[in-house]
Amino acid sequence: MNLVSLCNLNHGFLPNKSTDLFVKPRFTSRGDVITRLPLFYSKARKNLNAKTSKNLRVGPIFLKSYEDTAKVYQEEEIPKAKLIWRAIKLPIYSVALIPLTVGASLAYLETGLFLARRYATLILSSILIITWLNLSNDVYDFDTGADKNKKESVVNLVGSRGGALAAAITSLVLGVSGLAWTSLLASNIRAILLLASAILCGYVYQCPPFRLSYQGLGEPLCFAAFGPFATTAFYLLLGSSSEMRHLPLSSRVFSSSLLVGFTTSLILFCSHFHQVDGDLAVGKFSPLVRLGTERGAFVVKWTIRLLYSMLFFFGLTKILPLPCTLMCFLTLPVGNWVSSYVEKHHKENEKIFMAKYYCVRLHALFGVALSLGFVIAR
Repeated sequence: MNLVSLCNLNHGFLPNKSTDLFVKPRFTSRGDVITRLPLFYSKARKNLNAKTSKNLRVGPIFLKSYEDTAKVYQEEEIPKAKLIWRAIKLPIYSVALIPLTVGASLAYLETGLFLARRYATLILSSILIITWLNLSNDVYDFDTGADKNKKESVVNLVGSRGGALAAAITSLVLGVSGLAWTSLLASNIRAILLLASAILCGYVYQCPPFRLSYQGLGEPLCFAAFGPFATTAFYLLLGSSSEMRHLPLSSRVFSSSLLVGFTTSLILFCSHFHQVDGDLAVGKFSPLVRLGTERGAFVVKWTIRLLYSMLFFFGLTKILPLPCTLMCFLTLPVGNWVSSYVEKHHKENEKIFMAKYYCVRLHALFGVALSLGFVIAR
């Protein structure tokens, strides 16, 4: 009976010999008794502790019983403050800053002007437009059920679809007002048309009845909106003054907007890696739903290679100034890091979730390097 009670049935451990069952007392010089536990008992305790610490990790836990049929899931309790931080998506607002800053540096290269007040108005308006995009995206994904299990969804956090939609519309109206006022101040009709096209891309991307993101067209729309449309429009607005109303639309402007568009759409593409199952369940056919995560990782790798190949070509043909090419190539280790991370973790939802934020870093660093290159070239 003592033998049975001391055996660890879960681990299949038995004492090496029957004498191990007996505790042999040992005496100190003062006559105190030191009790020595059996060797097999300490080993079993160590094994059990290791098993217990392993089961403390978040994830599926399998209960080792005779039938081995019980399965229990532990759900990670995410603090509300962390959910709010995720809902705000502060790093994503770099997509408002980078097209504007690249456009401003291009205008500075051409004119030597930096219109600080106009830049400040445009950055505030752009932030409001991005806020509209984020809020309305949560509202319409809530309607289709795509965000049903998304804890950081604004609608799920505040518990009010109407409140989130009202905030989205308010942000859109204020943002458009700021952009329109600046465009009228600059008297540049081309900039107004380009900005209107960028906002239209955002609308058909997610709003009914279009919802083109559900057809896998989100990335092309994102590329056009933040690249050729927004970057070129900001260049025109920040270079227009009483002395110069119309700036040239050169190959330099177009190539810079292509680079900005590539890094921006890469963020959107990588944001879908951990949502493939949920998107498929509601009929949202994002590129990753169509391709799968393994092919998606291949696309990320070759998109980054194409980005730096384009940079090399633009520098070699002197479309971009030499300082721009050199500064942007300094971000190559970040690009390689993003590519290898996605390739390694594309099947692990809890890790690939961070891929979009790593793409944000690449986007921000690449845009800042491009802008600094234009300023240095001046």
